[in-house]
Amino acid sequence: MDKPVIIFGAGSIGRSAMEIFNSNKVLVYGFLDDDESLQGTEIDDVAILGTTDNESMLDIIGKDCEAFVAVDENELRKSIVETLNTSRKSMPVNAIHSSSIMAETASIGHGNFINAGVILGAGASIGNHCLLHSKVVIDHEAKLGDYVQVGVGANINAGVVIEDEVFIGSGVTIVSGIKIGKGARIGAGSVVVEHVKENAVLFGNPASEIK
Repeated sequence: MDKPVIIFGAGSIGRSAMEIFNSNKVLVYGFLDDDESLQGTEIDDVAILGTTDNESMLDIIGKDCEAFVAVDENELRKSIVETLNTSRKSMPVNAIHSSSIMAETASIGHGNFINAGVILGAGASIGNHCLLHSKVVIDHEAKLGDYVQVGVGANINAGVVIEDEVFIGSGVTIVSGIKIGKGARIGAGSVVVEHVKENAVLFGNPASEIK
């Protein structure tokens, strides 16, 4: 990547994203964040330059800078991505840690956060704007949709299909061949052994739905 990056979001994901870009020798130009208390401050000597709707900063995206959206709340994340797509004709870049391992036949979309130690197996497929935290394993031929978040150390076994906007907590195991419906939420440490319907909330070993 030749251009520097502006990171939308100065929280923990933003700081982790900066470390990822640094590990890949990509310059972080600065952060944008809507928290007023952060304006004018710095994170590891990189300035927070304004809010996420700062026109002067938005104007340089696509021309002089790339963008990465480091926000874990899906509605806000989608809103920022839509603004970048429509007003700047720009798609957020991927933040892929140099220690992650991806099979040659794995595929990923745009705007994904792939942290240290993530493994993507042969034929695995990741959509757009997903958050894969440290040491996640996506086994062969598993498929993730868009805006999926997977917590630290989760294991997504072979052939699993995860639809859009699913949240998977830390340490979750999803056994081979399971399908997780759109918007479902799986609590930390759960073991999923049956298909999960849309918007369901599950927890436990084996995981069961919480009404």
